[in-house]
Amino acid sequence: MIKTKTYYIVDDDTDDQQFLREALIENDSAAHCFTAYDAQEALTNLRKALIPLPDVIFLDLNMPGLDGKQCLAELKRTPSLQHIPVVIYSTTSDKKEIQETLKMGASYFLIKRNSFNELKTALYPIVNALATPIHLPPNHS
Repeated sequence: MIKTKTYYIVDDDTDDQQFLREALIENDSAAHCFTAYDAQEALTNLRKALIPLPDVIFLDLNMPGLDGKQCLAELKRTPSLQHIPVVIYSTTSDKKEIQETLKMGASYFLIKRNSFNELKTALYPIVNALATPIHLPPNHS
């Protein structure tokens, strides 16, 4: 029996949300995706159990209000949420930003792609690695 995975996409850009959702479903047809438009909404939904706890959180860095790094720090400080793998999903390719988020506890850093096939291909190893119950050390794609 295949376990249905739940993904939480936190991104203020609805087009990016939809693009990522479609690529996730292409890689994992049993996926359930939830979305939030900003970090504060995401944290509220998770803390108040307004959505099921996700198997993976995809988190944009550049959002209004609470940004992705601040959200990541909150997730890692919250005992009931700190175990959830977080994939930073951002347009930045700045190595310093990538290393900083990985040190903060992100499991992966995924640079946003313009091509659906490129995104689907980049997601494949991440989705499969995070599908295993083994806690993997941080690295990036």
